[in-house]
Amino acid sequence: MPFRAFATILATGLLWLLTTWSTPPALALTQIRLFDLSYHDCPAELVDEPVRSGVASIFPHCFIVTGKTENKSGKPVVNADIFGRIYDANNDSVMQNRTRLGAIDEVPPGLGTFELRISVPASQPTPLKLEQFKAAGFTGMVRR
Repeated sequence: MPFRAFATILATGLLWLLTTWSTPPALALTQIRLFDLSYHDCPAELVDEPVRSGVASIFPHCFIVTGKTENKSGKPVVNADIFGRIYDANNDSVMQNRTRLGAIDEVPPGLGTFELRISVPASQPTPLKLEQFKAAGFTGMVRR
């Protein structure tokens, strides 16, 4: 075998070894099921002051969305983003063009609970409809 062919094969092999053994494993998103959803008014200490916009004031209505989590991964999931859709009594979206609603710092393996604070314009009628809620996070620490 000529030296050039041997050098090419050796270089290719070394490159494969370096990329295979030195690359950290990719972290995959772990899906978290969210269920038994409900909401209630925020306690008085969490209610925002009115936001002044020109002449009019906008009084947001504060709610706490609660529910249960199911983490089937067997490991704690961190930085889990909560996704879902919230509609008012007229089926109008409460969070226009937005499906990411918040995050859960840590979801333990198995069943758990979560809370999420949301602000809704007072002009949107209740009851709210909570649909398509789910969460996704990582089983390892992620840099932010």
